[in-house]
Amino acid sequence: MTPVELSRTVLHAVRRAVDEGELAVAVLPERVVVAPPGPGGCGDYATSVALQLARPAGQPAPAVAELLRTRLLRTDGISDVVVTRPGFLNISLDGDADGRLVRDILRAGLRYGHSDTLAGQTVDLHATHDARAVVLMDAVARVLRSQGARPRLTCAGPPEDAWVRILAVPSDIPSDIPAGTGTGIGTEGPLRPVPAPADPTPLGRDAARWALLHPAPHDRPHIGDSLSEQHLAQRETNPLFRVRYAHARTRALLRNAADLGFTPEPGPLTSEPGPLTPEPGPLTSEGDGPVTSEGDGPLTVDGEAQSLIQLLADHPRVLAATAAHRAPDRLARHLVAVADALSPLLPSVLPLGDEKPSAAHRARLALAEAAGTVLAGGLSLLGIDAPEHL
Repeated sequence: MTPVELSRTVLHAVRRAVDEGELAVAVLPERVVVAPPGPGGCGDYATSVALQLARPAGQPAPAVAELLRTRLLRTDGISDVVVTRPGFLNISLDGDADGRLVRDILRAGLRYGHSDTLAGQTVDLHATHDARAVVLMDAVARVLRSQGARPRLTCAGPPEDAWVRILAVPSDIPSDIPAGTGTGIGTEGPLRPVPAPADPTPLGRDAARWALLHPAPHDRPHIGDSLSEQHLAQRETNPLFRVRYAHARTRALLRNAADLGFTPEPGPLTSEPGPLTPEPGPLTSEGDGPVTSEGDGPLTVDGEAQSLIQLLADHPRVLAATAAHRAPDRLARHLVAVADALSPLLPSVLPLGDEKPSAAHRARLALAEAAGTVLAGGLSLLGIDAPEHL
């Protein structure tokens, strides 16, 4: 169960409680926020919806939480619900929650995180006649479409030919401005990010779009200065390289696993301790990744895997927030976090030495494939290619 699905499940429990007269609430929340538990919490996710409903329902928050707890415990996929002060619901998913998440991602493919939340809504976007503003508008439009919206784009002037050819912005953006339209970052008005200090096109499409989208709109992008070359560097200091390299590594692992005769299959990520322990090596753009060496300890991936799983589960929320705030930098930073969380897991995916492929190897391969899918899908929404080889 993804966070989005859990949010809908909790909201459904609230609506049923209202419909059946257990809660007297005139206005229901449009959505329920679920997040990892804070200090004093437990389980996989927590929500403060009972605190929101307590005053309008005329009941103490713990009483509302207990009422919802009873309903949620009847739901498939939820193993336990604990109420903690002052009225938080702490929800534990059943033992196969991680496997279901991986299966959901692999089933959805590049569309994982897409939703119909904004279905039927037309969103007017207007950009100033500036390369960064137009690229930003294009990326925002892509994410809005992923959430079901119908964006309408206009620009203060027709896109320049180089922007269309190199930066891959639409060529048919109208330059007329419909009266009273235009949705900006945080306020009504045109998209007006800090302009790039130099022409971004010499970087090429992928590096230029990343250089324009990765910084927050109010931050100055590093283009045309001493840091500009980092966007093309094939090394760890380049966040775009880390994201694309992590994706390419997952594709290489799938190819190598096929050569070894096994395929990805979601399931438990750990098995009995083995004789070899992965030892992280340098990140480069060549070869099949970090080296491994012999060791005495067990093969442990729990910590790395759980961090990655949490980020993958959070992907739908990140897409929704990116659309709501018209801020592709949120998605870009999220992809960097996924890539960095994936990196420590990669050495444990394939069997080492004479080791035979196990169920744990298949599960790790499935998790790596799911992470690569999220990276590829996120890059495509930014208008950036996710190559299978680097």
